Amino acid sequence: MSKIYIILLLILVIVLFVSFKNQQVKPVQGSAASYKKITAQEAMNLMQSGQKLTIVDVRTPSEYESGHIQGAINVPNESIATSVVSALPDLDATILVYCRSGARSAQAAKKLLAIGYTNVTDFGGIINWPYEVVR
Repeated sequence: MSKIYIILLLILVIVLFVSFKNQQVKPVQGSAASYKKITAQEAMNLMQSGQKLTIVDVRTPSEYESGHIQGAINVPNESIATSVVSALPDLDATILVYCRSGARSAQAAKKLLAIGYTNVTDFGGIINWPYEVVR
């Protein structure tokens, strides 16, 4: 009888191990992109360089309307899930992300990288943006 308990215990341990292994988050296959954070000054330098890039404000639409960076598009952080964002169809585009304080921009940048975007940079919050905004 004790041999049966030992065998059942081993089977249970194996099943739990396999189940746990399958639930772990796996990195995006083939994605070499990593999270990058820059300053407002570095972001401004990129914007003025003439390089083609997309500026993404990940705040709510009402926050965006209250004042945003020239040329930014509004893609709320909450709308970024697990698939390509319709407003950002090019996975290889240079994307600069910001929010109000820097918390949501970090979350959004990491989510975009996990989806498969390859060139995403977080430049923090608009509260640290010393330049003009569109109102």
